[in-house]
Amino acid sequence: MKDKGYQIVSHQKPYQYREGDLTVTRGGAWSGPGCHLGCGVLLYTDDEGKLVKVEGDPEDPSTGGRLCMRCLDAPEVVYNKDRILHPLVRDRADRGKDRWKQASWDEAYDLVAENFNKIKQEHGAESVVFAQGTARDISAYITRLAWSFGSPNYTGFLSGQACYLPRVAGCAATTGAMWVCDCSQQFLDRYDNPDYHVPEIMFVWGNYPLKSNADGFFGHWVIDLMKRGMKIVMIDPRVTWLSNKAEMHLRVRPGTDAALALAMIDVIIEEGLYDREFVESWCYGFEELAERARQYPPEAVDETTWVPADQIREAARLLAGAESACLQWGVAVDMTREAVPAGQAMLALFEITGNIDNPGGMIAPPEILAYSGGWGREFISDEQWAKRIGLAEYPLYNFGFPCSQPDMTIKAMKTGKPYAIHGLWLQTTNPMACMAAEPQEFYRMCKDLDFIAVVDMFMTPTAAALADVVLPAAAYPEREGISFIAGVQRGVAINKVIQNGETKSDMQINLELGRRLNPEAWPWDNVEDMFTDMLADTGLTFDELRTHSPAYQPFEYHRYRKGKLRADGQPGFNTMTGRIELWSNFYNQAGLDPLPYFEEPEPGPGSTPELLDRYPLILTTGARNWNSFHSEHRQIPRMRAMRPDPIVEVHPETAAKFGVRDGDWVWIENPTGHAKRKVQVTATVDPRMVSCDHGWWLPENDPENFFDVFDVNINNCIQGIPGKSGMGANYKCSLCTLRKIKDGE
Repeated sequence: MKDKGYQIVSHQKPYQYREGDLTVTRGGAWSGPGCHLGCGVLLYTDDEGKLVKVEGDPEDPSTGGRLCMRCLDAPEVVYNKDRILHPLVRDRADRGKDRWKQASWDEAYDLVAENFNKIKQEHGAESVVFAQGTARDISAYITRLAWSFGSPNYTGFLSGQACYLPRVAGCAATTGAMWVCDCSQQFLDRYDNPDYHVPEIMFVWGNYPLKSNADGFFGHWVIDLMKRGMKIVMIDPRVTWLSNKAEMHLRVRPGTDAALALAMIDVIIEEGLYDREFVESWCYGFEELAERARQYPPEAVDETTWVPADQIREAARLLAGAESACLQWGVAVDMTREAVPAGQAMLALFEITGNIDNPGGMIAPPEILAYSGGWGREFISDEQWAKRIGLAEYPLYNFGFPCSQPDMTIKAMKTGKPYAIHGLWLQTTNPMACMAAEPQEFYRMCKDLDFIAVVDMFMTPTAAALADVVLPAAAYPEREGISFIAGVQRGVAINKVIQNGETKSDMQINLELGRRLNPEAWPWDNVEDMFTDMLADTGLTFDELRTHSPAYQPFEYHRYRKGKLRADGQPGFNTMTGRIELWSNFYNQAGLDPLPYFEEPEPGPGSTPELLDRYPLILTTGARNWNSFHSEHRQIPRMRAMRPDPIVEVHPETAAKFGVRDGDWVWIENPTGHAKRKVQVTATVDPRMVSCDHGWWLPENDPENFFDVFDVNINNCIQGIPGKSGMGANYKCSLCTLRKIKDGE
């Protein structure tokens, strides 16, 4: 493998060995259950083929053996009494009723194929939507399934695709690559690599990395780097452990990040603190950006952002004065309606200070395997491809994004325009409990569709309410897989160690169903052969990756100077101008503002002041917990014990004002809907806001009432209205009030 250009770990032990009475197998962890970080794990099984425990792999360069409780508790998930272990079917007339019958895999596959082919024949393949959620590594396989069937409508049901994609789109549009914070994750020898420099300062913006992160980013890296001298600036409305260790903590009002970033840009430019050589040589549209930023001086946005002007200036100077600085940004950036210009403004801070492709700055590691944007485009005709829902309304989706626009997809279910939707394939997603804004509206739009198939590990509210067939997905110890983690691009093998019931991996399900729908597109006998074919361009086989995981591509800094970021080999960036486009030609061609801007969230204090008397509080949602991943883990005893109830965090002053105490149950209400929450009084939130976790349902309750999801889901209070680009939505910034639940209510 070294001869093929890959760096590999020189493991002291083979990937599988004996330890006492147990077999130990090295592998990677990937949801479900859990998340999408690919932690190095050691899976311990006994001689009867049972998973006994999971430990961290001390030889894994990314984690050094550190694991969170979601991996450590994997056996409790795998053997949970509520696991779906066999295919389930029910009559369409019983949809929503707990009247399931066990079926064989062939019966279940035949049912799906028969119904999807019937819809295709009568209404066209485009009238079947293929949808996924976050985490499980299925983007390649579900897109190939959809496109080889003939449907262009692959999507997720998160309004505005408001998780990760707005940042990815923004980076691609303005620089031609995705940029992440340099924590030495691209080197096998990590912090000891001679080319690596610890960032002088890290801006942690809209993310609490100790609990939640993407891009293959581990929160403990922040601690590692702080121990090595790095300072942090936290930009977060809530007080956290990390904010108490920060050089500065900017307690920004949810949804106003773009205004804060533009004010910092204004300070850096007006005070001449930007990197002149980098800007003049490698940036396009600087003067236009400067003119736009002049509209946002700190004194003009401090009241809007809740950040005092002197703090804005100090933070800008800290960034500009650092030898190297990086941005660890999170989903809070995406979960505002105008997420795209917000991300554009935030990244511009690091572009104009020259913190791009440099040690300790923002890096774009080379891609090993780029299937996250889909696989199998050749199997769908251009005519069908042009039928993707939302292209007319949101032209940005024409520019390299392979999905249909989720809000317009739901609207098509309601209106039949541009055509009616008749079928759904829901895989790795539980939209009624997790992703969908206005979930009751989502349910109404789906409940009368001709046929709905769900792939999951548990009976979720979505499956209980809508599915005609449920196919049982394997947990990561029950399957094999390959994952090339976004942002880090390390190749990780997922190694199967147990078989539980009749569960199958998501990719095996896609392969076996794909053979029934379009055999030409799925020529492999098994997933191992499919993985090896997918790896062909890398020179690796699946067996090599399994035994030598993780694998890394060689990395070097300043690739833009060497022609290594462009297909034509010329110096510069992969954009129309060859420069970082602070003024974006890409956005301009899509009919969007080419410069970053701030737009007041709606509803919000600046956009709907007439609502403040009735709804005086800012509502932010999606606060992450140690013990759950989105809507997963609610039925896992040890995980649930750490957070038994859906919580709303309320400041003591606010609690007194509304007459509630710690432990009281309240309705959170706003013009969109209401949700039931238990009060947790804490000074860590601002008195002007309340904060809720998300993904709640109560699996111990009645499946025919969809596990009470319509009572406890905070998305009842979220409007499904995307930004101008079709990306971003206000999951993090709305208005609300609190009303104490009365006895017997």
